[in-house]
Amino acid sequence: MDMSFSTKEYFIRETYKSIRRNGFMSFASISTVAVSLLVLGMFLLIFLNTNNLAKYLESQVQISVYMLDEADNEVLDSVGKQLRELEGVEKVTFISKDEALEKFRERLGDQQQLLDSLGSDNPFPNYFDVQVDSPERIQQLTPQISELPKVETAKFGQEVVENLFQLTRILRFGGIMLVVFLSMATLFIISNTIRLTVFARRKEVVIMKYVGATDWFIRWPFLLEGMTLGFFGAIVAALLINIIYSGLQTKIYATLAFLPLLPAYPLLTYVSLFLLVAGTGIGALGSYISLRKFLRV
Repeated sequence: MDMSFSTKEYFIRETYKSIRRNGFMSFASISTVAVSLLVLGMFLLIFLNTNNLAKYLESQVQISVYMLDEADNEVLDSVGKQLRELEGVEKVTFISKDEALEKFRERLGDQQQLLDSLGSDNPFPNYFDVQVDSPERIQQLTPQISELPKVETAKFGQEVVENLFQLTRILRFGGIMLVVFLSMATLFIISNTIRLTVFARRKEVVIMKYVGATDWFIRWPFLLEGMTLGFFGAIVAALLINIIYSGLQTKIYATLAFLPLLPAYPLLTYVSLFLLVAGTGIGALGSYISLRKFLRV
């Protein structure tokens, strides 16, 4: 639909007048949009961080390759080289017997006396930690690694890995479904809120319809109003989300520094842009849906 400059100016002027005239209703609409998008944005952040946690947990799954004590340096070098050449292997780390004992000693902390009974004996074997490109690769590679020379055993904690796969699937699927549900709920709330504004001006819509105004001529001011209310509501939600997430991240890092949270930026920038687009779009869609009934004259 082509519009002249004067028509566009009329639409903008009518949008401004409507928002100003219905100040309380406009404030209520912006508040509703802000709260709805705030909830949506927070759950989106939770979903993104949950997905990141799932990826982190998957990346921590690795194969431990324990060597026989009789394996000399030449064998260890050869096995290390063969491990690095296997398809899907991203990193191979060799841990010597002495390093393994030292790690165990660090884990014991104040319980060092538990090692006194060992004397000078070191019960730990030389071993390799093998990291792969995907957790699914572990079950495929473990039998191959077990066949390498002087390998005593190759372990990856099958039960733990299977439970991890199930957990990450649930987290991802549940997160996606939750975001979709909240998006639909936000659209429903916003469209019903804007419907109250349209209902308050229903006589004006009917009169314009009777004097020959086209549906789109009537619709545009309401669409712009919905987009404006959605946009300002999204700004409020984005500001609150930035404050809340940054504060929570600081507190979590102070107590749970090991938790792999996504950094605030650029994450919050992307989420804020998403909310602005979603708020504006949902505001326009809510207005469009709300007007259909009143245009059937």
